[in-house]
Amino acid sequence: MRREQTPLQRIAADFGESRLALSGLALLALIVLAALFAPLISPQNPYDLAQLDVLDSRLPPGSRSGAGLTFWLGSDGQGRDILSGIFYGLRISLMVGVASTACAVIVGLSMGLCAAYFGGRTDSLIMRIVDIQLSFPSILIALILLALLGQGVGKTIFALIMVQWAYYARTVRGTALIERGKEYIEAATCLALPPARIVFRHLLPNCLPPLIVIATVQVAAAIALEATLSYLGIGVPITEPSLGLLIKNGFDYMLSGKYWISFFPGIALVLTIVSINLVADRLRDVLNPRLQQ
Repeated sequence: MRREQTPLQRIAADFGESRLALSGLALLALIVLAALFAPLISPQNPYDLAQLDVLDSRLPPGSRSGAGLTFWLGSDGQGRDILSGIFYGLRISLMVGVASTACAVIVGLSMGLCAAYFGGRTDSLIMRIVDIQLSFPSILIALILLALLGQGVGKTIFALIMVQWAYYARTVRGTALIERGKEYIEAATCLALPPARIVFRHLLPNCLPPLIVIATVQVAAAIALEATLSYLGIGVPITEPSLGLLIKNGFDYMLSGKYWISFFPGIALVLTIVSINLVADRLRDVLNPRLQQ
């Protein structure tokens, strides 16, 4: 007898049907592994002052330092290896993107479920807050928050949470309202089941598929927004490497022909965002079979 596939097995099988999605997944896996094992695979710790030499400043790709280290992607103005900086920068960028998105999902999911289940004034209050926030550009809200809070990884994550949670709240509310009017929810209400059980056991599972797709896309958006804030000098501090800071470090040298200082971190940022979006696009098709047709 043929065994019935689990949801994870079905998703894996559907992913295997798209070469583009598999390419994105493979690229994303390489990026995540490079970030996780950065201290082991990096030729240099770019933020250890004992390993830096001013004489190695702004060396082109393929150059060798006086200590025999090869700068495959060149070095920046402080003599730091660009390749090592990218590996370390990916750690901060991915951590900020994933952490902020996960926390924003929890906040938005809770607010959206409360608005849909309780309705009335609770729904009106939450949705007015969501409408007000979504009427402003995301980067403007993040700029204001970080201008008040100051620089820091934790503060950047908090700013990104405040920027993102409204998207999830509106999506969850719309999905939960559809489920709220169905017979099985009315039956559970008539049986006097606790509200928490109705929300988390019946409403929540039906809200997860669209939420997973949006969260995957928002990870890429959060990484891009963090890079923008760091490039502007108000996001991650200079003592913590991120792709946005690496791009900013080479801006002053662009006109003098030292393109590699900003170019290669920019390529790493683009590849990270593209790989996440490819995976998210396939997830959308897998979780919504109508789109495959």
